[in-house]
Amino acid sequence: MDGTQLIGRDEFHDAFAETFGFPGFYGRNMDAWIDCMSSLDNPDAGMSKLTIEQGKALTIRIDNYLHFKHASPKQWIDLMECTAFVNWRYVEQGRGAVLALAFYD
Repeated sequence: MDGTQLIGRDEFHDAFAETFGFPGFYGRNMDAWIDCMSSLDNPDAGMSKLTIEQGKALTIRIDNYLHFKHASPKQWIDLMECTAFVNWRYVEQGRGAVLALAFYD
């Protein structure tokens, strides 16, 4: 994902909804983001067109991350915290973390 396209609440949610194929009823907030990302290994849930095999993890690559981090610190922190929360949900269920973040500039 291009960090320059994640600046601002609407742009952040637009980019993730398009990249992951979130459903039309996606709530465009971080609670809805968590719900969609927590279902990546459950294609029957219909929360994302991009799915992964159970037991696997997905790495989200953020290019131009420094621009994103400095231009939109709220979204940056939300991304970190909500990614951690999704992984916590999986760990609490006795499974491994499902999301990893990689940053490139």
